[in-house]
Amino acid sequence: MKIQGVNHLTFAVENLSQSLIFYQNILKAELVHRGRTDAYLEWGPVWICLLERGEAKKADRVSAGIDHAAFTVLEADFDQAVEILIANEVKIIRGPLERGGGRCVNFLDPDGIQLELNTGSLAERMSNWI
Repeated sequence: MKIQGVNHLTFAVENLSQSLIFYQNILKAELVHRGRTDAYLEWGPVWICLLERGEAKKADRVSAGIDHAAFTVLEADFDQAVEILIANEVKIIRGPLERGGGRCVNFLDPDGIQLELNTGSLAERMSNWI
């Protein structure tokens, strides 16, 4: 699989407003989009999604921490990457599908850590949401 780099990181947070203060004021990440339960920021060459889980979600898989890590793949390499996952019986939990201006597939590593391959960019995702 030919990975081009980190696509984005999604952090599950308990309080979106409080997390935004940290990421914007302390780390100086630039807010690109804020929704009801999510926010997208640019932090240098990496984009970060903050996804509010809140108190009601504590019984879920995770209440705070990293939700998943996404890696950029070229559109030309995407189908082959998915074929490799399938051939190796990797547990795919979402996709492959079109989402936010790119193609993605989410899957689990042997420890249950969620990884994603994504062909899109932050600009493409925001143009589809705005």
